[in-house]
Amino acid sequence: MKRIKKKNRGPLHPLMVYVLLIAIVIILSGFLHLIDAGATFNKVNTITGDLNPQTEVITNLFSLSGIKYIFTSTVSNFANFSVLSNLIILLMGISIMDKSGFLQTAITLTTKRLKKKTVTFIFVFICVIASLLGDLSYLIFIPLGSLLFYYGKRNPAIGAICAFAAISLGNSLSIIFTSTDSGLLNYTLQAAHTMNESYVINHTAYIIIMSVAVILVSYIITFVTENIIAKRVAKYEFTETELEEDIVTKDEEKGMIFACGAAIIYLIIFIYSIIPNLPLSGALLDNSQVYYIDKLFSVNSFFSKGFVFIVMMLFIILGLFYGIGVKSIKNHQDFFDNLGHSLDGIGNMLVMIFLASTFISIFKQTNIGNVLVASIGNIIHNSNFTGIALIILIFIGVFISNLFIPSSTLKWYLLSANIIPVMMQSGMSPEFGQLVFRFAETSSMNITPLLASFIVYLAILEKYNQGINKVRLIDSIKYQIPYTIIVSITLLVIIIIWYIIGIPLGINTFPTI
Repeated sequence: MKRIKKKNRGPLHPLMVYVLLIAIVIILSGFLHLIDAGATFNKVNTITGDLNPQTEVITNLFSLSGIKYIFTSTVSNFANFSVLSNLIILLMGISIMDKSGFLQTAITLTTKRLKKKTVTFIFVFICVIASLLGDLSYLIFIPLGSLLFYYGKRNPAIGAICAFAAISLGNSLSIIFTSTDSGLLNYTLQAAHTMNESYVINHTAYIIIMSVAVILVSYIITFVTENIIAKRVAKYEFTETELEEDIVTKDEEKGMIFACGAAIIYLIIFIYSIIPNLPLSGALLDNSQVYYIDKLFSVNSFFSKGFVFIVMMLFIILGLFYGIGVKSIKNHQDFFDNLGHSLDGIGNMLVMIFLASTFISIFKQTNIGNVLVASIGNIIHNSNFTGIALIILIFIGVFISNLFIPSSTLKWYLLSANIIPVMMQSGMSPEFGQLVFRFAETSSMNITPLLASFIVYLAILEKYNQGINKVRLIDSIKYQIPYTIIVSITLLVIIIIWYIIGIPLGINTFPTI
């Protein structure tokens, strides 16, 4: 009797994983609704200053009304998914930089005398700093990271993995005070005022500890990339032409001068437009705001609304003027052909974004994340822990919470009124409470598929995959776990050291009250 061999079907396609996740979330919402799952959290009454209980409940999507929501909202959620439109716009700019030859020449000129580890560290450091741009940093630096490694004759997937880790784990490590920090500060102060009505927090509260964290995290990500990830990712097979040594010609040097000169003029005009109180300046600011960071990033700021287009135009200027200089762009037809180069074969990416946007919107609608995070806040509030034990509990609680709600503002809205009063009762400052929150959430930002920009990372890995099987969703997360483990331990140790020794967090700000 012949033995029938089972056909090896290989791993699940990442798109199928998203379909299964959508189905699981819908069914789970029905089950949790059936058992009346919910959680109550404290919310500060801004008028009276009291803590008022608010209840979060599960929205059942495993029902007729739930199915109606899915059918009526899926298309609009996809169309309004900012990752989609922003990615397409930025890819056009990256296309012309790449196709014209600008990126290859620029990378060759800036890296040919540097060691690979040095190039990686500089790129990682830039990504960590650039994370203050929010979702845009993923859209810009993940594609650029893959090209940086590609032109450096290394696996471009490593560049994507490295960039995603650096941006995600640097997400909350802002040396300067960002618009997100400003939003979180409002909730921190509201919670602090329930204990001390006159408490004030300054905008330089974290400048010292954040500076240390940025440098350490950059070194860690570089170390993990070079010593762990580079050895785990499959070897990338270059053609003989691709492996040829890149030599920069005089025409290419002339093209770089053209490109950089045009870009400098563009940047001068742009920078002048975001400087307030100068003649004809500040055109891109929302001058109705008080703080400069809010003038830049408020919802009504021209800078905030148009930043994607501003960056795209910078990329186009660099690619166009370089192409004119080296004669790789001779006419308008060459220009428009180059403009769409990176959009070739984008169909699979669009399907990924469609399913990712559907999964994220459905999960948010179920309210499962809110109920879970509110429950974690209650555990912290009722724990009776103090000192280091309380710090560790909060760190772990926020770390887990971030897996289900990547939004900093929403998480802190649900947690701040439970965390800040408990920390103040334990002798810790509100600033320190917000710091623990920021360090903890950033430690798991790179391993949650609920992060909107996660799909960009997955799509770039898929683009450069040369194996028979598709890149699995679990693989994309597995590559990130070494970064998460080492960075989270490091940041927790930094927090505890700062607390024990009492080192200032920033200017006139300390871990304890």
